[in-house]
Amino acid sequence: MKINYSEIRSLLIITLGMAIYTFAWSAFLIPSGIIGGGVSGIGTLIYIASEKTILVGYSYFVINAFLILIALKILGSKFGIKTIYAIIVGSILLSVLPKLIPEPLVNEKFMAAIIGGALSGIGVGITISQGGSSGGTDIIAMMINKYKNISPGRIILYIDIFIIASSYIVFKDVPTIVYGYVVMSITAYAIDMVISGSKQSAQLIIISAEFAQIADEITGTMNRGVSVMDSTGWYSKESKKMLMVVVRKHEAPSIFKLVKQIDGNAFISMGSVMGVYGLGFEEIRG
Repeated sequence: MKINYSEIRSLLIITLGMAIYTFAWSAFLIPSGIIGGGVSGIGTLIYIASEKTILVGYSYFVINAFLILIALKILGSKFGIKTIYAIIVGSILLSVLPKLIPEPLVNEKFMAAIIGGALSGIGVGITISQGGSSGGTDIIAMMINKYKNISPGRIILYIDIFIIASSYIVFKDVPTIVYGYVVMSITAYAIDMVISGSKQSAQLIIISAEFAQIADEITGTMNRGVSVMDSTGWYSKESKKMLMVVVRKHEAPSIFKLVKQIDGNAFISMGSVMGVYGLGFEEIRG
């Protein structure tokens, strides 16, 4: 049986993302009584309203169990497996960590909202970048994002506005809603930053006398397409071949290393590219 190390790595990264996410809630938001967005926000609301008898992890699991059924049908079994795994990890941690951290790590409620919101967004962003989801509004965001180019963070933002506002029915407290909106805004921003960072690409222009060997190595070892274009050096008036290749930004150092091994005198320019669509990158969505 062949071990899929790529999938194992993906699950480990999802575990890290969920650990960050649940730590943010357990160490900052839940003990501070801040009602954020998403299923965790609903779970916190139930937790406080029930006088801390119904743990957030229980509510988190039950609500997500219903949402995951919808996601399995629309987003496919691969997404569902990763999301189920993330929800199980999140449910366990949200049931254990609040017991271990009864008091917030910072006494200032506003700071708790900022730190908790930032860590929560980072955790969710890491999870989504691996094709999973922390559940709740993330599932809805992923379903919409599959068909429309609307950032997940923005979708979650709109849904969470309603969830946080509804907490007034229970608490009759405006400051609680304000803190919730602070968490919501920071979380949405952090999600988009993490996801955008993971999707950043680089466009490299390579000019070398050994262009054919370089192109063969890039397509053969890195499985990336290369475009070969005619060019003329205006200073030397010599005709040359120019290679253009678009890769994920984290792959760029491998390209530099490969080119240096073949032709240490090659000329390379690199520029950052956002929004690369097509084979090997993002799907084109209308």
